[in-house]
Amino acid sequence: MVSLFGSYLSQGMRKRVSLRLSHSIICLQVLLLSFFNLELCSSHNSYYPALANHRKDDMLPQISPSGAPQPFLPLLAPSPLAPFTNTSSPKLSGLCLLNFTAAENLMSTTSIDCWSVFAPLLANVICCPQMEATLAILIGQSSKDTNSLALNGTVAKHCLSDIEQILVGQGANDSLKQICSIHSSNLTEASCPVKDVDEFESTVDTSQLLAACEKIDPVRECCDQVCQNAISEAATKISLKASDLLSMDGSNVLPAHSAKVSDCKSIVLRWLASKLSPTHAKEVLRGLSNCKVNKVCPLVFPDMKHVTKGCGNEMSNQTACCTAMESYVSHLQKQSFITNLQALDCATSLGMKLRRSNITSDVYGLCHISLKDFSLQVGNQEVGCLLPSKPSDATFDVSSGISFLCDLNDNIPAPWPNSSQFSASSCKKNVKIPALPAATSAQIGLRVDQMVPFSLVASSMLLWKKLL
Repeated sequence: MVSLFGSYLSQGMRKRVSLRLSHSIICLQVLLLSFFNLELCSSHNSYYPALANHRKDDMLPQISPSGAPQPFLPLLAPSPLAPFTNTSSPKLSGLCLLNFTAAENLMSTTSIDCWSVFAPLLANVICCPQMEATLAILIGQSSKDTNSLALNGTVAKHCLSDIEQILVGQGANDSLKQICSIHSSNLTEASCPVKDVDEFESTVDTSQLLAACEKIDPVRECCDQVCQNAISEAATKISLKASDLLSMDGSNVLPAHSAKVSDCKSIVLRWLASKLSPTHAKEVLRGLSNCKVNKVCPLVFPDMKHVTKGCGNEMSNQTACCTAMESYVSHLQKQSFITNLQALDCATSLGMKLRRSNITSDVYGLCHISLKDFSLQVGNQEVGCLLPSKPSDATFDVSSGISFLCDLNDNIPAPWPNSSQFSASSCKKNVKIPALPAATSAQIGLRVDQMVPFSLVASSMLLWKKLL
C-alpha cells in the first residue's frame, strides 16, 4: 500500500484509493503507523492555547492524492454514521432560551467542522473560528426576542452546556471548550457597558456599520479592513458609555480600555449577526476571523542549535546542513494543518530566527524547503497539506464520510527573508498564493468501501488509546 502511494506521487497521478476487504490487515498496519506519528504543539498556540495539552495519539489518516478536486475523506471513528443517523435528542437543561432550531444548519456545520478526532488538527483554521461564529450568531439571533446582545452568567453556563451537548450528539469533539478556550463568560457582555439592543443602536451609526460589513470580500477585507475598522469604531463608541476612565490611574487606562473595546467587539459582532441570516452572518464572521488567523504563524519552533551548528557561517557540508534542516522541519510537520498564508508567516518567522542565529545562506533554497513543509504531513509519504486561506468548512457525505479541502500540489518555495524583513504581511507579500487550491491541485481522499476494515481499524484505535 505504501509503495502504491509512492508510485502515484512519483508519476504525478492523482487517483482515489479504495480500501477493500482484502487490504484490511495492510491498511490497519499503515494507519496505525501513521496515526501515532503526530505531535501537537508543545507550548503556546496563537489563538487556541488548549491545543498544547492535547495527546500525541490523536488519529491522523493515511491518504493518497486524487484527481480533479475531490474531498479529503479520512476514516471516521468510532462509528461511521451513528451521530448523523441517530434521531435521539440530547439532554438539554431547559434553561437556555437560545433558538437552536433556527440555527439548525449552522449547528450541523459546526459539528462537522469540529468532528471528533480532527477538531484539534483543524482547530486554528476551521473548527474554532466556526465555533466562535456559531456562538455570536445564536446570541445575535436571540436578541430579536430578548433585546439583549449578551447572556447573564447563569444562563450562559446552561447555554454553553446545551450547545456542547447538541454538537457532541452530532459527532463533534467532546472537549471543544478546552480546544477552543471557550468559557461561559464568552457569552456574556464581559466588561462592555452596553448589551441592550436599543442602547446599542442609539449609540452607534448602525447604517454605516451594516453597509461596511453586510458583504465582505474575505481576501480584500484582510488588507482593506473596511468592516474591521467599522467594528472597531462601533466598539470604541459603546466602550465609552458610562466610562470611568478619568477616575482611573493613568497607567491602567490603556490596558483596561483595550480590554473593554475587545469585549465590545463581541457585542458588535452579535448585533451584525442579528441583522443577517445565519448563513450570511457565518460568511461574514468567518471571513473576519480568517483575517486574524492568517496573520500569525500558529506553530511552535523548537530549539534550533543543531541547524545553527550545521548551517552557520562556517557551513562546510551542504548535506549535513540540509539533514539538520529536514530534521528540524519534521518537528513542525507534526503539529497542525495550516493555511498557505500561515505557512508564509511561518517560513518568514523561522527564516528570521535562523538569520539571527548567524545563518546567512538561503537554506530554504539550498535544501528545497517549500511552504507545504510547514503544515501537517499526511500519510507515510510525508506530503504536506495546506488549507486554503479563504474560509472553508469540512463536509459530510453519507457514503464517504467527513471531508475537507486540502491542497497538495501548489509547490511554492519558502521565501528566504532579507535582512530587514520582520514579518510576512499577506498584503505586501511578493509570493503569489491562491486563496483556494487551483483547479489542477488536488484534494486528498481515503474511502472505506467495506465495513469490516473500518470496524477493525476503529476498534484497534480505541483499544490502543485505552492502553496508553
